[in-house]
Amino acid sequence: MALMNPKDMFVAAYDGRYAIGAFNVNNMEIVQGIMEAASEEKSPVILQVSAGARKYAGQTYLMKLVEAALAEDPSVPVAVHLDHGATFELCRDCIDGGFTSVMIDGSHLPFEENIALTRQVVEYAHPRGVWVEAELGKLAGVEEHVQNADHVYTDPKEAVEFVERSGCDSLAVAIGTSHGAYKFKGEAKLDFDRLEAIGKLLPNYPLVLHGASSVPQEFVELCNKYGGNVAGAKGVPEDMLRKAAGMSVCKINVDTDIRLAVTASIRQHMVEHPEDFDPRAYLKPARAAVKAMVAHKIRNVMGSSGKA
Repeated sequence: MALMNPKDMFVAAYDGRYAIGAFNVNNMEIVQGIMEAASEEKSPVILQVSAGARKYAGQTYLMKLVEAALAEDPSVPVAVHLDHGATFELCRDCIDGGFTSVMIDGSHLPFEENIALTRQVVEYAHPRGVWVEAELGKLAGVEEHVQNADHVYTDPKEAVEFVERSGCDSLAVAIGTSHGAYKFKGEAKLDFDRLEAIGKLLPNYPLVLHGASSVPQEFVELCNKYGGNVAGAKGVPEDMLRKAAGMSVCKINVDTDIRLAVTASIRQHMVEHPEDFDPRAYLKPARAAVKAMVAHKIRNVMGSSGKA
């Protein structure tokens, strides 16, 4: 199966009350782990490339890795998505480079400027068959270049106007999730009433959750046990994410959890096997950790197993 625009994925997800996992990729082992999990779970999947990953690994390298993964199991429906594109130029370059979906993030801009920037990307993407995700509202937290000190929750009525005027195909909404590993100081809480209100005003329209890693404590503890310092990290409980996936959320982003799985695995191996200096020795279990993490997310958070 060739790379696909996520439209059909989202139509099925909306009707079936599940979500598509959008997993951030940075290198070969992460791509392999995600794709092996998707293949075994028979689930559609979105491979996300951030601006940082694109700079680190190179767009051509990443796209060739995706091409190789598709060759391994052509039955897996796959979309490649730009995560948090900050400019029209970046979105354009990714579209021209073969991405089937892009996110233009104008959430930091005033409302009218966000609409104008999103519209510019839409007018370039749609004639080329590429999906456009936008964002309205701000998520607190820090992840790569995305930094906000405070939440600005998405206003339901503004969401309707934004979608209608910008022409975006899906919308990332702010309902209490946040970027990075340190999402909550106290009890986690998502504004499901707000999500329900947005969903009612935009029927059959796919919404997106960013900052949706659950920060599994077993990986935090493993990382810290072997020399890490990730104290106090806390994410979104998985039952909350599953609830959102049963509403109008069709795409849930996962990045931090993959980073934790990779880093905890490598730290453990390096301490337990100090004699190893071959990168393959510690990257192989790291790849397996990614696979296990993603398979768990597909089954228990997204609910997309068997939907390929």
